[in-house]
Amino acid sequence: MTVALFDAPPRPSRFENVSAAGVVLITFWVIVGVAIVVALAASVDSERLSKYGWRIFDGFVTTVRLVASCLIVGAVISLPVAAGRLSERRVVGALAYGYSYFFRGTPLLAQAFLIYYGAGQFAPQLKAIGLWWFFKDAFNCAVLSFGLNTAAYQAEILSGAIRNVARGQREAAMAIGLRRFTTLRKVVMPQALISALRPYGNEVILMIKASAIASIITVLDIMGQTRFIYSKTYDLSFYLWAAVLYLLLVEVLSRVINAIERRLTRHTRLI
Repeated sequence: MTVALFDAPPRPSRFENVSAAGVVLITFWVIVGVAIVVALAASVDSERLSKYGWRIFDGFVTTVRLVASCLIVGAVISLPVAAGRLSERRVVGALAYGYSYFFRGTPLLAQAFLIYYGAGQFAPQLKAIGLWWFFKDAFNCAVLSFGLNTAAYQAEILSGAIRNVARGQREAAMAIGLRRFTTLRKVVMPQALISALRPYGNEVILMIKASAIASIITVLDIMGQTRFIYSKTYDLSFYLWAAVLYLLLVEVLSRVINAIERRLTRHTRLI
């Protein structure tokens, strides 16, 4: 019979390291949240809600479509850019760095303006090559400008995550005869994606909030519809509703990312 000489250490409490300042801040934000909910409930006008509620919902759907589309475009573009950032060829590396430097170093609003309003300067040429149908639509221009912007950030996240994988992992894969592509697919990328998940989630959240810029180039997303409704009603409460919708999107996405991260890193936690 085996006798345990020492008791297992007690499991730390979730609130053990919470300071008094933290409690005060949490209480403050809870009060602010309750105040916002009360303000929204008090500002509900059934007539205005029935008249303009569908616009807010339509803007919500447009925002989701916009963010999803630009993230897909960005993910596709980021793969060759990340490969360029990791390339040992100077010309390829310089081109990839230049792309990343430009789109990360200039304002997203300026990029959206350059594509949306700049395309109008070349309307005859775009019509001649059959691309005017794309650039005349503000939604398409927003997807393109946001996609090019987020591709630069996604490329840096992916290339940094790949560099973060220990060199010994690659050497061990080569030692057992794995090919370079197989090593990348089965050894490097699974580890890189785990470390890239959190920064990638932050980038998605930033894109959700940055999508409000699209309203300036006439895209009727959440903010675009809210601006239209305010111009008709002068009711500021619709901006509160818009803020709540953005907060809802961010909160849902944060929980999804946390769940994915817990799932992918379950092997690293002690049972």
